[in-house]
Amino acid sequence: MYGVYLGDKFRKFNFSSFPNLVMLSLYNTGLQGSIPPEIGTLSKLTYLSLSMNNLTGIMSEIRFLKNLEFLDLQQNKLTGPLPSFLWHLTNLTFLSLNSNQINGSIPAEIGYLTNLRTLSLAWNQISGFIPVEIANCPSLYNLTLSHNYLTGTISFDMSNFYLFQYLDLSYNNLSGSIPRTINHLTMLETLSLDRNQISGSIPMEITACTSLRHLSLSHNFLTGNIPTLIKYLYFLNAIDLSQIPDGYFNWTPYTFIGNKDLCGDIQGFPSCFPNSPNSFPNNNKSIVHQIKIVVPLSFFLVFLLLGCIFLSRRGDKKTKSESSEPKNGDLFSIWNYDGKIAYEDIIEATKDFDISYCIGTGGYGSVYKAQLPSGKIVAVKKLHRLEAENPTFDKSFKNEVKMLVAIRHRNIVKLLGYCLHNRCMFLIYEYMERGSLFSVLSNDVEAMEFDWMKRMNAIKSIAHALCYMHHECVPAIVHRDITSNNILLNSKLEGFVSDFGMAKFLDPDSSNQTLVTGTYGYLAPELAYTMVVTEKCDVYSFGVVTLEILMGRHPGELMTYQHLKDVFLVAAISFACLHTKPKSRPTMKWVSQEFLSHKKPVTNPLHSVSLWQLRNQENYTIGESETQ
Repeated sequence: MYGVYLGDKFRKFNFSSFPNLVMLSLYNTGLQGSIPPEIGTLSKLTYLSLSMNNLTGIMSEIRFLKNLEFLDLQQNKLTGPLPSFLWHLTNLTFLSLNSNQINGSIPAEIGYLTNLRTLSLAWNQISGFIPVEIANCPSLYNLTLSHNYLTGTISFDMSNFYLFQYLDLSYNNLSGSIPRTINHLTMLETLSLDRNQISGSIPMEITACTSLRHLSLSHNFLTGNIPTLIKYLYFLNAIDLSQIPDGYFNWTPYTFIGNKDLCGDIQGFPSCFPNSPNSFPNNNKSIVHQIKIVVPLSFFLVFLLLGCIFLSRRGDKKTKSESSEPKNGDLFSIWNYDGKIAYEDIIEATKDFDISYCIGTGGYGSVYKAQLPSGKIVAVKKLHRLEAENPTFDKSFKNEVKMLVAIRHRNIVKLLGYCLHNRCMFLIYEYMERGSLFSVLSNDVEAMEFDWMKRMNAIKSIAHALCYMHHECVPAIVHRDITSNNILLNSKLEGFVSDFGMAKFLDPDSSNQTLVTGTYGYLAPELAYTMVVTEKCDVYSFGVVTLEILMGRHPGELMTYQHLKDVFLVAAISFACLHTKPKSRPTMKWVSQEFLSHKKPVTNPLHSVSLWQLRNQENYTIGESETQ
């Protein structure tokens, strides 16, 4: 047998009858006490999930499962230190023990798990240092150690972690400074170091992390200048720090609050005037170090600017000598549908991509608002020079062109033109007046305007676009990064799918196995252990975004199976109470008993219940309610 989910029937399951079982899921089944010893006989297991139970004691039975690749024991009541046998399960790629009561330290033997991709030990009582041997796990891309009692500095070598995407060390007692080797984490999307005792300045090297979407450095002891370039990092998909309203820093996750000695050109912090004590850290070594960085960087920027001016003038002279008529992009091979968008028009409309025209950032490029000579307003996403030299960004940029040229749908953002010259790379889209769905939901005023009818229409729009990509395109297209940041809204608050840099054509003759890409919190869970991309990955992300639209924020822990069952129970009872016929509504005695018994109004499994069944729950409750 390849795999099995037992639900609440595990007690009747004879493990010894299936010695070849490789996948076993017992999550949320009410398991208590120690791990069932019979599991230790399944020597061929590669996948084991025992999460969301009431397991206690030690995990000794797992030591026999030498072939394990995926081990999920989160949300139990496991106690004691991390068992030593874990570090001998060298095939592990996924290990989650978060939300238990584990204490002790993380041993140096963690370095034995060289295939590890995800390590989650959050919400425990782990103390001690983060071992430097963790650098021996080069495949690691998700490290979550938040909400523990870790101390010491962040001293492990980051130079090998080219795949690192998620690093959460928040809510610990870490000290020292932010390592300057953080510039090696060019794929990093989330960095959370808040609620520690980290000191020193924010290193300029952090600006090399051009994939950053979520950054939190709040409530530490950071000092000095917030690097100016941090405003243009890509974690700000829909937010321009220079335009953040008063009070923003009271609630935003992208924040530096709680570091009283920080300064910079960001609202909520004092300016770093030359004579201000906040201009630089008091440490003279820090001043000398910043000078060593700033002076060469200034010279580089000056020479770069002079070079651009020289090349621009040569291009202008050549253009004028060839023709007095305006070109439609011949110089930079710009392509467009109507032949009326020229390279020169874009440069003029944005004043050569001046920052004053920047309206936000995407996953891998700054976005500018440009009004063409015809009066038409467009959005221009530009890949900056340093990013263009990064093969990953260059590939994503060209992939987006490839995808959007091949597809046309009213709920997919239209590509109007592009320029892919190595000196200047940008894409031209139709302009979306209201920005991203995330920004609308995050703004109290705009969220009020985004009423239920508009929210339903936005959900339908996203569904239509994904249906087109999955079922009408040949081959099918999977977006792989459906998030609230990648759904744009026009002036009528209609939804449009955007940002196709990670999109992929599905090959019917291939397994479509690939590295996990996307945004944490929206990724389908099966990607962690199968690494296989299917349309169902987009379906999962769509479900998360739908809940986000309905709730006004990311659903978070609501996505766990138990919470979803509770929501279904409440929704079903609510529909019964809303019956148009008074006699068909249940009594409050019946409603109260339903909540006390946790009895499901529909006997079908949650995943098999249709929307029509949910809408017609009153048919189920009439009989029982009238007998009360």
